[in-house]
Amino acid sequence: MLAPSSVHKCFGCGGDNAGGMKLTFQQDNVNRRIVGRFVLGERYQGGGGFVHGGIIATLLDEAMAKVCRFREVRAVTAELTVEYLKPVNVQDEIVVEGRKTEQKGRNIFMTGEIRDTAGLVLARSRARFVIIE
Repeated sequence: MLAPSSVHKCFGCGGDNAGGMKLTFQQDNVNRRIVGRFVLGERYQGGGGFVHGGIIATLLDEAMAKVCRFREVRAVTAELTVEYLKPVNVQDEIVVEGRKTEQKGRNIFMTGEIRDTAGLVLARSRARFVIIE
């Protein structure tokens, strides 16, 4: 399990950020992905009982970034594209996953998905991460 780090202030995964999300993910070696399960609650509401779009993007970005962290590769997001397919209810459990699709030199290409517990895809993303020294 990749628990929030207690030594940094990242909004998504930092354990030392009082206002942060403190997201925890697990590595699924069988399916070669990173997975997290969350019920976000009203704190992350954008309106109408649905999760704010920026929080959706954050969840996807964090899941994909964790792929690098599990592999002990230090990389940052260079590009991120999100497709919002269905509203995400703040009270529903969601499954967030990230996976590596390709690497070219210092560029790591990723995909991410947010699904409901029945497997319906609610949002998906594509990203390019760049390895830093």
